[in-house]
Amino acid sequence: MMAAAHLLEEIENHRNTMVELAMQTSFSDQKVVEISVQLDQLLNQLEQLK
Repeated sequence: MMAAAHLLEEIENHRNTMVELAMQTSFSDQKVVEISVQLDQLLNQLEQLK
């Protein structure tokens, strides 16, 4: 299950980056939205592994 462990790490990294950036800008900032979309994709990948 190395793939799942890697995905969980990536999810946590994206989540932290998104929140940090949103606190500096806003949740509607384009970069925050892009990271959110990437986070959604990672979460979908993780769900497919289950």
